[in-house]
Amino acid sequence: MITMVRKAAEFASRAHEGVMRKGSQIPYISHPMEVAMIIAMMTDDQELIAAAYLHDVIEDAGVTYEELEQEFGTRVAELVRNESEDKSKSWLERKQATIDRLASAEREDRLLVFGDKLSNLRSTAKDYLVVKDEIWQKFRVKDKKLQAWYYESMVDFFTEFRECPFYQEYLGLLTLVFGWENPETV
Repeated sequence: MITMVRKAAEFASRAHEGVMRKGSQIPYISHPMEVAMIIAMMTDDQELIAAAYLHDVIEDAGVTYEELEQEFGTRVAELVRNESEDKSKSWLERKQATIDRLASAEREDRLLVFGDKLSNLRSTAKDYLVVKDEIWQKFRVKDKKLQAWYYESMVDFFTEFRECPFYQEYLGLLTLVFGWENPETV
């Protein structure tokens, strides 16, 4: 019997087939895989781990909520839909909507966003170490201050994960990439 997590990994792999990470030759599926690994190290909730694999399929791969619900059930489909941005809106509107949603989100939704943002920060930090501020040229919004605002705005929503080493990693990456000063250590 195929597990839900394996099924989600295979589904996401097919959905993102041939797509590369922004500004690289790295297959896109590496990002959902990393998010799923982060989530799996923080919980054994199989539906949440499956949602981590699938978190970008509605937003970026044209998969519908109904397809996900049929394949993985309502909870997984809801988790993915909650994590999906409305691409018809501007970058700033989408990011503000995510921040606004996190203010009243359930822990599982915040955990999924945390895994996604940590994975994205890891990727950005790797490139930043090589090309410094040229990194921002690969993004749609090339403004480092706006990018910093977005990632720094989430810190308060992620404090419930403070006991996890990944939280400290997130804060360290904010400092490395954006020069962020942790108010708790200043």
